[in-house]
Amino acid sequence: MKYISRSAIAASALVLAATMSQSFAAEWNMPVPYSDKTFHTVNIAAFVEEVKAATDGDLNITIHTANSLIKHPEIKNAVRSQQVQIGEFFLSRLSNEDAAFGIDSQPFVATSYEDAAKLWAVQKPVITLLLAKQNLIPLFSVPWPPQGLYTKGEIKTVADLSGLKFRAYNAALENFAKLAGAAPTQVEASDIPQAFSTGQVEAMITSPSTGANTKAWDFVSHYTPINAWVPKNIVVVNKDAFGALSATTQKAILAAAATAETRGWEMSKAETATKTAIMKDNGMNIVTPSAELLSGLKKIGAQMQADWNTSASVEAKEIAAAFKK
Repeated sequence: MKYISRSAIAASALVLAATMSQSFAAEWNMPVPYSDKTFHTVNIAAFVEEVKAATDGDLNITIHTANSLIKHPEIKNAVRSQQVQIGEFFLSRLSNEDAAFGIDSQPFVATSYEDAAKLWAVQKPVITLLLAKQNLIPLFSVPWPPQGLYTKGEIKTVADLSGLKFRAYNAALENFAKLAGAAPTQVEASDIPQAFSTGQVEAMITSPSTGANTKAWDFVSHYTPINAWVPKNIVVVNKDAFGALSATTQKAILAAAATAETRGWEMSKAETATKTAIMKDNGMNIVTPSAELLSGLKKIGAQMQADWNTSASVEAKEIAAAFKK
């Protein structure tokens, strides 16, 4: 009989244990709507690496960027149905489900990072309860820079927007464009250059991040920082997928999520100045909005807020009331 040493047996046991550990590592897929260079995606990539390190590889998350796995409008439901375990989407996309999801995209409600942080503090508990009904857990939320106006010429009054084909990304912006006399069209961020080049759209309201990342100077000439609202993205996880993990792994995810939220807000603040400067360096005219333009836009915002208040849920109205205190 061939003799097998204890050391060989021990070594084999270690190899087997390592193999079994690798085989039981959780593998998650995470669709995100934006490109690798978007600061939201950069922040998420750091979050994923931190989770992997904190769990010693027990949880590996593969990011699928720029709508490559799941299209933006379907990401939330894909996570809900466990087609994927985790995902990111633009929070106010869910405003048709409940107005509480879209209050950050209401014009001139929260127009600074300070206001946006205050709004999120009162919005988050409500959002958490609403998402729980869909078997979802919010992990973290990060704002875009304040939204500005992109056009092919200077816009001095609201009347100058009349008749323009206007890119929209949610129901609130679609309504805003209609009230300004423009013709809204839903276009994803990744499709902006093509939409302008084909004449599908002629103007848009979006962040300096999206403007610089899509090389807006190739299709528009003016950027007017009207700071209309500070909308947010949110990262959610399927409750069952999260519950299947060990308590240690769950704790690591929540810790990394808290870090990602703090880091993401700081990244967003830095984006505002950096990406505006990039657009200026590439020949775009950065125009201070006229008092008449702002006055007209704020009138539209006030009308939208009044309309919003008549149809908003009790939960949404509670957020608005708490924010105004």
